[in-house]
Amino acid sequence: MSDTRVVVLVGSLRADSLNRRIAETLRAQAPVGVTVEIAEGLGDIPFYNEELDGHEVPAAAQSLRELVAGADRVLAVTPEYNGTMPAVLNNAIDWLSRPYGVGAITGKQFAVVGATPTPYGGKWSHDDARRSAGIAGAAVRDDIVVSQPALGGDILADEQIVATLVGALSALVAEPVAA
Repeated sequence: MSDTRVVVLVGSLRADSLNRRIAETLRAQAPVGVTVEIAEGLGDIPFYNEELDGHEVPAAAQSLRELVAGADRVLAVTPEYNGTMPAVLNNAIDWLSRPYGVGAITGKQFAVVGATPTPYGGKWSHDDARRSAGIAGAAVRDDIVVSQPALGGDILADEQIVATLVGALSALVAEPVAA
């Protein structure tokens, strides 16, 4: 691995959310040669509306597009809200999918990990995020699956869980970036 840049889309807006902490842990424990950058300000991006996506794209949406366009990989770290992905993550993918066929996420390797306080660990949310990103043009990595139940206690205190999450990041960046 050499100088691979991964942008993380966090599906929770809460400053101290478990999934935000997972993203920060991945940034701190990224393998050598891997830079993990957390996309900030997803809550500032207006809901996707084609009328807003013209010559003057909202600044927050344009910043996200530029950040992801400059990345080698994209990782969503997300909980599950009411059996699906949070609206903020869906909205980010919507903005990244445009212009259709050449959006910032097009061709980017994309994976999803995360945790939620249910016995399923966010499985449905992660499935929805992979499906949406794939339709948006990302090269979805279905082989990277970490849907971690967080039913009590701090899962980030568990070295095995942290190793599994870091392993997912390592798997995402293991293949060379196509030129």
